[in-house]
Amino acid sequence: MADNTTRALQQEPSIRLFRNDFLEALTHVHPIVPLLFWSPVVAWLLWRSVFVHALPAPGLLGIALAGLVVWTLSEYLLHRFVFHYPATSRVGKYLVFMFHGVHHDAPRDKTRLVMPPAGAIIVMFLLWQVFRLIVPAPWIEPFCAFFIAGYLIYDYIHYATHHFAMKHPWLHYLKVYHLQHHYGAEGKRFGVSSPLWDKVFGTFPADGVARRA
Repeated sequence: MADNTTRALQQEPSIRLFRNDFLEALTHVHPIVPLLFWSPVVAWLLWRSVFVHALPAPGLLGIALAGLVVWTLSEYLLHRFVFHYPATSRVGKYLVFMFHGVHHDAPRDKTRLVMPPAGAIIVMFLLWQVFRLIVPAPWIEPFCAFFIAGYLIYDYIHYATHHFAMKHPWLHYLKVYHLQHHYGAEGKRFGVSSPLWDKVFGTFPADGVARRA
């Protein structure tokens, strides 16, 4: 297992998605960019929650937990049903490949392990419209702040699983868990930051073990 994984994880060349250089450039992003882009957004929403809306601390703790849990569910659903959608048309297959299949073909491409802000802004805007139907103002602001924080945690756990040793037992478990999604666990292990929803929806491996890489 260790030798196979080591060979599989050698740095692959980046796969070109567009002939147009500008469009191609939009598909690449330095790993630090999401943190630099979204951290001020999270800070601003939390500042408004505390100093403008004066929301109580117990409520903020509850909405923080809700935002983080909803992120893990969104992460699972997007990964399983959107990024691994079994497209049959030529256009559908290309879109699935562009959004996620390219990552499976070149999993150690450092500039395609986090989501470019151009795409993330669109996704977050659409999700905000959905969340505001369920979460009343002003609670929508801290909810989305912690939802975005959950996304950032996911992004960097995902990046680390492909590029760092992750010696801590729990982090190492997540690393091996995700690598087995890439190398041999077809249809399983869609959670990246947590195996929770794999257990809930039946995509947790039957043996329940993430073997060491």
